[in-house]
Amino acid sequence: IYADPAKRLELYFRPKDPYCHPVCANRFPTSTVLLRVKRRTKKKKQVDTEEQIQPEVQFEMEILGTVTTVYKFQGMSDFQYLAMHSGPDGKQTSMYDKVLMLKPEKEEFFNRELPLYIPPPIFSRLDTPVDYFYRPDIQHREGYNNPQVSGENLIGLSRARRPHNAIFVNFDDEEIPTKPLDAAVQTWKKMCTNPVDKKVEEELRKLFEVRPVWSRNAVKANISVHPDKLKLLLPYLAYYMLTGPWRSLWVRFGYDPRKHPEAKIYQVLDFRIRCGMKYGYAPNDMPVKAKRSTYNYSLPITVKKPVSHTVSVHDLKQGLGTSGASGAKKPACSRYKLKESIYIFREGALPPYRQMFYQLCDLNVESLQKIIRRNDGKESECTERDGWCLPKTSDDLRDTMSLMIKQIIRSTRPALFSNTTSSEDGKEQLAYESGEDDDDEEEEEEDFKPSDGSENEMETEILDYV
Repeated sequence: IYADPAKRLELYFRPKDPYCHPVCANRFPTSTVLLRVKRRTKKKKQVDTEEQIQPEVQFEMEILGTVTTVYKFQGMSDFQYLAMHSGPDGKQTSMYDKVLMLKPEKEEFFNRELPLYIPPPIFSRLDTPVDYFYRPDIQHREGYNNPQVSGENLIGLSRARRPHNAIFVNFDDEEIPTKPLDAAVQTWKKMCTNPVDKKVEEELRKLFEVRPVWSRNAVKANISVHPDKLKLLLPYLAYYMLTGPWRSLWVRFGYDPRKHPEAKIYQVLDFRIRCGMKYGYAPNDMPVKAKRSTYNYSLPITVKKPVSHTVSVHDLKQGLGTSGASGAKKPACSRYKLKESIYIFREGALPPYRQMFYQLCDLNVESLQKIIRRNDGKESECTERDGWCLPKTSDDLRDTMSLMIKQIIRSTRPALFSNTTSSEDGKEQLAYESGEDDDDEEEEEEDFKPSDGSENEMETEILDYV
């Protein structure tokens, strides 16, 4: 705990009880000294029994060192939840010997009939009292509707999400939208208050004219727009595909990629850097570091999080004007632009994240494009898994891309591959080129599906709109 300044010191009242909830101490810097104090008492002999003689007391002090850090327990203790059972007569019975497995047990231990015991899934997130500043109901402008309350956000850890009026389309939906929702139009018109916003709108329109399907990261790499304004602009010009080969992408209103074989090049590829000794490196040697890690996760009560940058009303009103970027290092024209590597895959370069969502047209490698174009002019059916491509096209692309990444790592960090023999390399090369693998479990492993909380945040951008 002392080695990490962001963590708090935990004190368990019952250290051997796994259900014990700790109290936390905050870390403070200090400039104090550590003293050793000895109190010596010397009793004097009594000559007269009637008079009491006070003993002689001496203090000896010694400075042992300095103290630079202290931990203070300033929070309140939370409820403690014991593994107990209340009988019909109200008598409490301990269940620790029944629920705690202190040694390897036989099957009978798990088949015993026990009273239901469910500890709370979460304790209080804060351990200090806070003031609730109750205010009267807010008077909203005309046309405002309160967000719909459901069982999911009635009582929860976070507020109900603000609606952004995006239209979501599933692959099996028959019709596609041809225009935005009226609320999306009104919201953007209300926000579009300066010439810079008009310019950004026109730039995004041109992008959708050149290419009818875009990922949000690709848009952010081509135009400079404030992220909060992009949330309002995209639903104004495009709809969002939830499932199918164009999932997590924005499609121009009126364009149905399921009816146009040329939309094959806009399909999405969920690519993840493979990890394991069979690929030449262990998880700790991953060439691309994880954006987030469960090992470094701390509850809100155990860490003082840095204050995030707050978007001011001035920033939103000024858009990309120079007045809003006077103190910024980047010029206003590119202040919010992302690098091309966020959506384009090039030979000889590592992806910025362990998981990436590439559109097929953004795979700028000739060997990959040959795999994509294998059935050009012969597309007959658009399926939910492969779109207009041949079956297993995504698997072949992943195999080839993984081999390219391995070659990059081999050239930059040859020590990781020192134990690999040349014969194994040749065998592995053949396996990747053929799209096959010796391990039968690999096909199950590589049946990639979009996951919750992907590391480049493209898949989960839907959460910004519901």
